[in-house]
Amino acid sequence: PVLAESLIVFLIVLCVHAVVWDRYSWCAVALTIQAFYVQFKWDRLLRLGGAVFQFRTAANSGLLPASVVIPLLGIAMKERCRAAGVASLERFGIVVASTGMLVALFLSVIAVGITKPVPSNTCILTGVAGSVIIYTMKHSLTVSEVIEVLEVLLIFVYLSMVLLYLLPRCFTPGEALLVLGGLSFVLNQLIKRSLNVVEGRGEPMDFFLLVAVVGVVLLGLFFTVLFVFLDSGTWISSLFFHMMTAVLGLGVIMPWLYRLIQRNPLFWLLQFLFQTQTRVYLLVYWTFLAASACGVVFYQNAKRSCESKKHQASTITRKYFHFIVVATYVPGLIYDRQLLYVAAVLCLAVFIFLEYVRYFRIKPFGQTLRHLLSLFLDERDSGPLILTHIYLLLGMSLPVWLSPRPCAPKGTLSGAGALVPYSGVLAVGVGDTIASVFGSTMGEIKWPGTKKTVEGTMTAIFAQIIAVALILIFDSNVNLNSSYAWILASVSLVSLLEAYTTQIDNLLLPLYLQIMFMA
Repeated sequence: PVLAESLIVFLIVLCVHAVVWDRYSWCAVALTIQAFYVQFKWDRLLRLGGAVFQFRTAANSGLLPASVVIPLLGIAMKERCRAAGVASLERFGIVVASTGMLVALFLSVIAVGITKPVPSNTCILTGVAGSVIIYTMKHSLTVSEVIEVLEVLLIFVYLSMVLLYLLPRCFTPGEALLVLGGLSFVLNQLIKRSLNVVEGRGEPMDFFLLVAVVGVVLLGLFFTVLFVFLDSGTWISSLFFHMMTAVLGLGVIMPWLYRLIQRNPLFWLLQFLFQTQTRVYLLVYWTFLAASACGVVFYQNAKRSCESKKHQASTITRKYFHFIVVATYVPGLIYDRQLLYVAAVLCLAVFIFLEYVRYFRIKPFGQTLRHLLSLFLDERDSGPLILTHIYLLLGMSLPVWLSPRPCAPKGTLSGAGALVPYSGVLAVGVGDTIASVFGSTMGEIKWPGTKKTVEGTMTAIFAQIIAVALILIFDSNVNLNSSYAWILASVSLVSLLEAYTTQIDNLLLPLYLQIMFMA
């Protein structure tokens, strides 16, 4: 399975660079080859317990599929913005690609350094790949851009040491690379923009995303340190938690956001949410869907009898939430993507806050959340945090957040790039859901070395093609412009990756499909 997963990733890398071939392509290919070799060193370290931190044990290291995501995303963004003539975002894409390569290379060096005996061939490959990447960066980046890349690397190192220690068994090395690498980039961007505020520059939505993500992470770190010295399950600690959340929210996060957008954040948010009648209808509809999701949770827990405390929700039951999320995102993508962007940020902040309440057993809802959500745990939730629902939200939202809006043409969007915001809906909402449901109920022929079935994968590909046709019918802004072969190849490769990967597919698959569509 690891070899098959690596082959699929390598095919995706080659497909992207068959369309976009430049000096960064050599770096991406070199990074892919060395990550393939280093991945086996990480797998060996995980089997023998020789890794520095405790990683998730029910999966391989996932270094290769994670290493190329951020570089490919930056390269695809660079080309898209270059074609649109937006020079500033073209340079930003180069910084993203360089940062992703350097962070992945750093993780590879760590694996090589702690492997005993030192693998000489892998060291040579890592050295060659590092030389190619550093040489290209030297001739491509300005001094300020090099400093920015090194800042992100430094933040990544410190975040890794803190979060991987505090959250054992929550990530594989590959998932840590994606999550902490993305978080490091967001934190660096927020610091950079906070120090260089220019009135009227930047979208308030973008600032809202940066401040919300960094704010909830800092909130979690603060309470993690605090509850080392206090019992978080008491009423006094719970009251202190709610009081300090309000203080940090109103005293730090709100003023920070006010400095960035130059207006009252609460007034801006209320005005934004209720600006048009369409937005009001969408908010009412989404409230109904949120109530339906809560109803599913309560109903499934009510079915759990006292004699079956070990009972876990089935795969089909867990996929109910995928259908609800698809029903949430599709109208937003068709009618108001800006509202969907902001609503997804708010939902992410609420999800993470509720996970803090559950994890710290904050009264009055902490213990109740623990009981309700325990029914939906699977082997990927082996650490102290429950992250699968947050990964589902991220997988659906990242294509919306990461689409470079200034680089998109006005009016009708043409080609496979028009489907970029729909990447999460197609890969996770449709493909992964249909593959799981049909594979678990009717699948008989298994892919070699996995529990996934050929029938599930083929049905997922077929369902995604039907979904693309429906998008073409109902979204008048989408025009595929004879790029059907590329769309079919993209969907097929990502569906095959879903069959073989042991990483969090809710996070990985939408990013790969977005990269293919952007290229």
